[in-house]
Parts: sequence; structure tokens; C-alpha cells
Amino acid sequence: MALIKTVKGKSPQLGKDCFVADNATLVGDIQCGDECSFWFNSVARGDVHYIRMGNKVNVQDQATLHCTYQKHPLNIGNNVSIGHNAIVHGCTIHDNVLIGMGAIVMDACIVESNSIVAAGAVVLEGTHIKEGSIYAGIPAKKVKDISAELISGEINRIANNYVMYSSWIEEGE
Repeated sequence: MALIKTVKGKSPQLGKDCFVADNATLVGDIQCGDECSFWFNSVARGDVHYIRMGNKVNVQDQATLHCTYQKHPLNIGNNVSIGHNAIVHGCTIHDNVLIGMGAIVMDACIVESNSIVAAGAVVLEGTHIKEGSIYAGIPAKKVKDISAELISGEINRIANNYVMYSSWIEEGE
């Protein structure tokens, strides 16, 4: 069973049709919308500040969501995929965003809608990623504008697939 903990009287609140893997960890002041998923060994810690997530957000295997005490909460929009082993910390992610596998998005960053942070990228504190951009590298820099094909073929496809994948998991012992 997933590890779900209350901190200072605040417990994670899940919307309808959410999936939480047996070994995912959700702690504290977390509120998420409908059709969200927290995959194997993912961690969401709303212990030092709040985490707010929209609908159809998937937090893939071993990804970490966290905040900075009294400074930076974590706000995530709708239709967002957070790839395996990514770290998303004290920032704002708007709608229709893909955070690639192993990427790191630091405090006070803003990732506007219809954007991609490439796998392995490190988005330094306070970076503002404008709508429709692809950022890659260490430190992450804009590499190009996103195409309509990438929005539908990657961002939307992955978010929709994770809703489907979660329906495949059977409740077991």
C-alpha cells in the first residue's frame, strides 16, 4: 500500500480516478485534480510547503516533487507529464508540459504552457521558459520552438497514455 502521511494536520487530497502505486509516497499538503497518477517509487512531499496539481498529471517512476520551506510552493497545471527520475522543486509548471526523464527544474522557475524540458536538462533557479519552447542541456537553454506535432504527438500522447496505463493496474494483495 502507498505511503500516505499527514503533516501538521494536512493530508494529500486526490481527485477522481487517480492512481497511486503501492510504493509511491505522498506526504502533507498535496491537492491534485482528476486522473492523476503517482507511479512506482515516486515521491511528492508537501511537508514544507504546498503542492497543487491540476487534472491528468502523471508523476512517473522515481520522480520527486518537493518545495522550499516558507518560500517556494509547487504548482502544476493540467495535462503534465513528469518523466522517470525527474526532480521538480518549488516551481510553477503550466498546462500541457512534458518534463523529460531525469530532468531537474529548480526553485522559482516558471515553465509556460506547451513546452518541453528535455531529458537530463537542468533548469536553474528562477529560469522562465516561455510558452512553446523546448529547453535542453546543463544548464538548460532554449533549443527551439515546439511544433504542433510535438504538442499532439508527445505532450498530449504521453499524458493520455498514462491515464490508460493506470487503468491496466489491477488491485492486488
